[in-house]
Amino acid sequence: MAKTKIRYVCSECGSAQMKWMGKCPDCNEWNTLEEMVMDDSPVSRNNGALMNLGAPQPLSLPDIPTEPSRRIVLSNGELNRVLGGGIVPGAGILVGGDPGIGKSTLLIQMAAEVAQKVGEVLYVSAEESAYQISQRAGRLGIREPNLLILSDTVLEQIMERILEVQPALIIVDSVQAIHSSASNSAAGTVSQVRDCTAHLLRLVKHQNVPLFLVGHVTKEGTIAGPRVLEHMVDAVLQLEGERFHSYRLLRSIKNRFGSTNEVGVFEMGERGMEEVANPSEFFLAERLPNASGSAIAVPMEGSRPLLVEIQALSSATAFSQPRRTGNGIDFNRLLLVTAVLSKRVGINLAVQDIFVNVIGGLKIGEPAADMAMAAAIASSYRNLPIAADLAIIGEVGLSGELRSVSHLPRRLSEAAKLGFKRAIVPRSALRRKDDLPKGIEVLGMRTLSDALSTALME
Repeated sequence: MAKTKIRYVCSECGSAQMKWMGKCPDCNEWNTLEEMVMDDSPVSRNNGALMNLGAPQPLSLPDIPTEPSRRIVLSNGELNRVLGGGIVPGAGILVGGDPGIGKSTLLIQMAAEVAQKVGEVLYVSAEESAYQISQRAGRLGIREPNLLILSDTVLEQIMERILEVQPALIIVDSVQAIHSSASNSAAGTVSQVRDCTAHLLRLVKHQNVPLFLVGHVTKEGTIAGPRVLEHMVDAVLQLEGERFHSYRLLRSIKNRFGSTNEVGVFEMGERGMEEVANPSEFFLAERLPNASGSAIAVPMEGSRPLLVEIQALSSATAFSQPRRTGNGIDFNRLLLVTAVLSKRVGINLAVQDIFVNVIGGLKIGEPAADMAMAAAIASSYRNLPIAADLAIIGEVGLSGELRSVSHLPRRLSEAAKLGFKRAIVPRSALRRKDDLPKGIEVLGMRTLSDALSTALME
């Protein structure tokens, strides 16, 4: 009779241990070992779809085609940008994001377009019924006959349908919900997720068909399952956004066929996920000009500059310990900027509660928004507005000096495109005046005090 053993498998690195431990000895992550039943019997060969693929043959280097596979170009420019120019045949793409963020909506819209332009698309739903998928498609106005819906959770049956249909695109939602009958483990465990993904990738590589896998995320925001799952696929896309805001950001975390610096901006509307052609204008649409505590920063999202509004509110505290609250910014950067304003600029913030918010729910992680954050705080403290046509770009050092940032000409060009007439930048950026765009007055400042004196309308 077959013998079963208990092993504890790490969800991060996939290593198996004989007993449970608080920390994985291989990757040093805590609380990642999960109990799993291992079967010593020979692996079942009932997945005949895998056995009919045949072994690949070696090719001589000069005989390998040098031209890349022709991509499936989509009408959605933002999605094309993140994918690197379109969908590559035979690529395995993992899409992650919080529940309800819009992953299924974006993918079914993409599936409908591919079904209309290229051929049949197989949408495998392991969590929802075909009726539920049909209801969502109806709300989005999708009635494409070449879009085939399959509600199944068994890997072998899914692969049989793929070989029968020969689709132009495959979508599996989600990879944690399917399981192989050749394994005794439950769906969603490390071994099931890894093995099912490996079988599906082998099949689509053999058939030269693109595959989109939807992955669950953990409470930390990372894709659930073993970390080796991200190394198996060709691209990893992350859909982000606040559930109480309509915008969504699609980031490319990994892409073997394009740049990982691209970010797509979408808006969730009644007709599904709609691309935002000019995201800077979208984030500034409801801005109130000449209001104190408001400054315009130009952060880089991937390779694209965005103009966003940073708002700050400074008020006298009622407690012995003043509050520091930041939404959409790095909290450590907020503490650093507050300390520099107090020590180097002479603004007494020790008795002030400070609240900083990035409008639209965008998250800014780069230091190029330091000076805009400092200007917004000083503007609120002194109750003096910042000029509506002024953009502020630069990093703030601990000595109160302003440091240059990367891609400054692109940031200034984006600001000029939206009608901004002036921009405050670090003085060191003026060394290459020929690289700076025309149509916007660039003001170089050496210290934060000088920048605030120019920015605030006294």
